[in-house]
Amino acid sequence: MLRLRLAILIASAAFAHGQQEQANQPKVKVNVINVCTPAQQEKQEIASALARVPKEPLFRADFEVDRGRTTLEQSPNFLEPGSGLKKSGGTETADWVRIRREFSLQALFSTVQYSFSVDAKNMVETLVFRVRDPKDLMQVSIEDSASAVTTASAMLGTSTPASRIKLERFGKSSVVLARCSATEAGPPPDQSAYEPLFQSASAVVTKYRSLLGAKAIVPEELTRLRSAPTAKPKTEPTAKRREHEWK
Repeated sequence: MLRLRLAILIASAAFAHGQQEQANQPKVKVNVINVCTPAQQEKQEIASALARVPKEPLFRADFEVDRGRTTLEQSPNFLEPGSGLKKSGGTETADWVRIRREFSLQALFSTVQYSFSVDAKNMVETLVFRVRDPKDLMQVSIEDSASAVTTASAMLGTSTPASRIKLERFGKSSVVLARCSATEAGPPPDQSAYEPLFQSASAVVTKYRSLLGAKAIVPEELTRLRSAPTAKPKTEPTAKRREHEWK
């Protein structure tokens, strides 16, 4: 009888210890974002954010133009996860150009950054607006893409439809709207109700492509990048053996 009571006490203690360990473990919260057909409230947030982008902005004198080449295993940091840039083998590269301007102090946004990336298959434009004093909205990004069968100048000369809009919010999950295609599970979703948002985002990209001078800067910088000589690794000269005569 004593052994039975002892066994029950040990089992109860082990169960209580297990329950306490489970209670002490942090809970993992997974947020599932509906990027194809966001809810009505999120739809209104996207419309409001796009409407607040300055149509006739006043820029400060400060600006920045960068260019570079990145292997597709390491996407340029200005590209968002899930962007239109397709990662391929490690030997393939993407050439990119980035233009950054600062708004005057009266603007809601502090900076605007335009990025153009091209690899062997795709060309991607990304426009990012960062809020000066974020309280709810932190950042607005718009993306479009096209096949690399054409030239960068040709893409920049047309109004490529926006394919992705993202709002990053302070302390909340992001709001994303993306063009969705058919899958094995079924046909593409009906996104006709969101077409005005895509059109508005496309107009913003077209406007700022012109304001930032991307039509001229991007092709020029890509030409400089591709004409630059490829750096070769330096090799140390072989040390020559010397014979020392001892006297």
